[in-house]
Formats: sequence, structure tokens, C-alpha cells
Amino acid sequence: MTDVPAHGGDLWPALRRRTQARIGLGRAGTALPTRHRLELQAAHAAARDAVHSPFAPERVAAALPGTATVRVRSAAPDRPTYLQRPDLGRRLDATDRAHLPAGEWDVVFVVADGLSSRAVHEHAAAVIRATTARLGDDWRTAPVVLAEQARVALGDDVAAAMGATTVVVLVGERPGMSAADSLGAYLTYRPVPGVTTDADRNCLSNIRPPLGLTYEAAAGKLAGLMARARELGGSGVGLKDESGPPCAIAQPL
Repeated sequence: MTDVPAHGGDLWPALRRRTQARIGLGRAGTALPTRHRLELQAAHAAARDAVHSPFAPERVAAALPGTATVRVRSAAPDRPTYLQRPDLGRRLDATDRAHLPAGEWDVVFVVADGLSSRAVHEHAAAVIRATTARLGDDWRTAPVVLAEQARVALGDDVAAAMGATTVVVLVGERPGMSAADSLGAYLTYRPVPGVTTDADRNCLSNIRPPLGLTYEAAAGKLAGLMARARELGGSGVGLKDESGPPCAIAQPL
């Protein structure tokens, strides 16, 4: 690092510019300095807001002009139930399942609020646009499913109901004290509800430019994994990302 001061200087400012971790914050008596204490409280509030803010599927639909969308809910009737009953967030509401359009789709994208509706609102549409732009003409793409109170495995139920071979679930990841807007992408080939496990999925995490994976980098990896999954006839631990190092993070930090 060229900006590290000479021996004897203060290293912390230079190191803090290279990471979002809270390092070298100092102290005021036995506590953090007031400025850092307030920053910590603000980060905690942002994380709570990300979890509890309601999902607005119309925002995602508006960011996908010309793309057909379908709205569904999980079996969790409200946010408190969703947080306390993960199993319900993995299953479709029975009425909504009946309204899903069935067809011979190669892939369906599911936008799930997960644990950060903010991440979905800010990043999901851009990832879908960038990914579909990379897919060849032989990929039949189903209408995008916008799922409320949803977890990753809900995508298995959606794919089975719609007849899609591959499902890509874009979901708001659990917020931390340095990131409340992180989006995850989970790819599953030929999912079977209640049978498919996390070992059968491939995940891209921390999609959130400029401090995380960029949309183009995520789209390139997703499209590559989708093509390879179709060749292998499977996804998960047997499918490796061979597109290069995952270092497509905007610089400088």
C-alpha cells in the first residue's frame, strides 16, 4: 500500500481506508469516542430498518420496463411470523402458487425480500438486466417472480410450479454493521421442493457496488454458472466458478 506512512506515523487512517471493518477507533475514557459511537448506532439502525422495512415489489417491477412480472407471497402471513418461522418463508402461499404461469422455461428469476428489502430495491433489477443481456437466444426466460416474506428455498417451489429448469433467487442478505444493502444470488438447477438442499445451490454474495461485487461481475459469473449447470446437469458442490478471481469490486475502497 503506497499510502501507508513511514515508520513511526499513524497507520490507522491508511488502514481504515482499505476496509469497512471498524479498526483503530481509539477511546474516550473506557468508551468509544462520541463520533464512532454515533456511527455504530447509525449502522445498527440501518440494519434494523433493512430487516423490517416492507418490500415494495412495484419498485422492482418499475425498474424492469418491458419485463413481465408476477407477485407472490410465501406462507408467512406477516413479517413477525416470517422472522420466527423460517419454514413458512420457504413455501409459497397456496393461492399464489395456483396463479403462477406454467411453461417450458429454461430459467426463472425470483426476487425475494429476504432480510433486506433495501438490497432488493437497490440492486435486484440491475442484476437481472445485466444477466439476461448475457444469455443466448436459446434461453427461455420466465416472467420475473417478485416474492414477499420469502427465503431462498421458495425458489424451488416457484420453479416446480412454473416448469422452470433453473431458478436464480436474488435475495436480501442478513444485514451487518457495515452493510445493510447486500444482495445474494442463489442458482439451483432442477430444484425439487423439500428435497433440494443448500449443497445443491451456488451462491454469489455481497452484490452491492461500489463496495461489493458489481452488477456486471455478478452477471458474468451467473451466466457462466447457468451455462455450466446446464452442461453438467446439476448445480451446487459439483459446479465450480471458473470465470476468474472474485475481485470485481470498485476501487478505491
